[in-house]
Amino acid sequence: MTKTYILKIFRGNPGNQYWEEFELPLHTNSNVISGLMEIQKNPVNRQGKRVEPVVWEQGCLEEVCGSCSMLINGRPRQACTALIDTIVRETRCEVITLAPFSKFPLIRDLIVDRSVMFENLKRVHAWVDADGTYERGFGPRVSQEQQEVMYALSTCMTCGCCMEACPQVNDKTAFVGPQIIAQVELFNLNPTGKLKKRVRLHSLMEEGGINDCGNAQNCVKVCPKNIPLTDSIAAMGRAVTLQAFKDLFNVPGHE
Repeated sequence: MTKTYILKIFRGNPGNQYWEEFELPLHTNSNVISGLMEIQKNPVNRQGKRVEPVVWEQGCLEEVCGSCSMLINGRPRQACTALIDTIVRETRCEVITLAPFSKFPLIRDLIVDRSVMFENLKRVHAWVDADGTYERGFGPRVSQEQQEVMYALSTCMTCGCCMEACPQVNDKTAFVGPQIIAQVELFNLNPTGKLKKRVRLHSLMEEGGINDCGNAQNCVKVCPKNIPLTDSIAAMGRAVTLQAFKDLFNVPGHE
């Protein structure tokens, strides 16, 4: 007899969400995306009723794009790297719950709107300005130690896991979240990007900036790329304080 498992999905539209269960055959090394694809091919729930296929987002299927973020057994993570047999073995339960992120506007089923994260990237000037498209030769040297820090920070895929886990991100605060703070550090470390260091630090001084971080440290525990988010928060906290003193005493610096 084929072994099965159950995907219990919190689905629906804004204001009308409900749990629905689907029983599926368990295949070795299949992931949550595979299960959702099985439902898409044959959307029949455990009651034998044919329903609308579940909708979700996916892209790279190798934990790089960040689009398949969802709550899997209550934990924010990427569905593409969530292996069914591993979850069943570790939890000793054949029921796996899927739900959309709760900190972002719901679109439908497992899809949410993460636009706020990209708007916050604009807010902190999270890019390096270029002064032309022509060849200018090699850029400034960067030490190996700094390269390693920058590389870790650059792996952020704006998946939203850190914001979903952060208790300070809610409908009563304007906190931008840990991802943005880490990106400020990344672009301030860049030899060219640091020319806008003051602008970025000032953005973190505004409402919803680094002062709203409660230091829960949930973010670093759920980040699928193991980005040292708490290190960035500490570093940017020091940088913001230093910038505040520079502003107070009118110390000149980069705009």
